[in-house]
Amino acid sequence: MPTAAKLFAAAAFAVLGFIAAVLGKSLLPEGTQATWFSPTAAFIGAVVGWSVMGDLVGRGYRAALESGLRTGTTQVFWTILSVSIYQMVIKSLDRSYRGITEALLGIFDNAFTYLTLMLDVTLILWLIVGSILAGWLAEWVSKHWR
Repeated sequence: MPTAAKLFAAAAFAVLGFIAAVLGKSLLPEGTQATWFSPTAAFIGAVVGWSVMGDLVGRGYRAALESGLRTGTTQVFWTILSVSIYQMVIKSLDRSYRGITEALLGIFDNAFTYLTLMLDVTLILWLIVGSILAGWLAEWVSKHWR
C-alpha cells in the first residue's frame, strides 16, 4: 500500500544513490565511461527505499537508524551487483571471456574491483550519514503524515 513514508523513503534514497554515484565516479579509473551510473544508482535507491525502508517505518527513531543503515547497505549491494553485471555483459560482447563460467565469475571479479575502488572515506561517510538521515526522514514522515 502506498504511503507518504514510502514515497519519502524512495525519494531520499534515490537522492542518496545519485550523489553517492557522482562521488563514486571520481574514484573510477580514467577513461571509464559511466554516464549510466548515477541514474542507475538513483533508480535502485528509489526501489530499495520504497520496498525496504518503506516497510520498516513506524518503529521509532532508534529503529529508523538501523533500518536506514540496512537500506543503505542493500542499496550499495544491488548497485554494485547491477554495475558488475553490466560490465560483464560489455566484456562478453567484446569476447573477453572464453565461456559462460568465466563470464559469471567475472561478475564477482568486477564487484570486488568496484568495492575496492569505492573504499574512500568521504564516500563511506556520505553513505552512512545519508542512510541514517534518510531513515530518520522516513520515520518522521510516517509519524506526521498518516
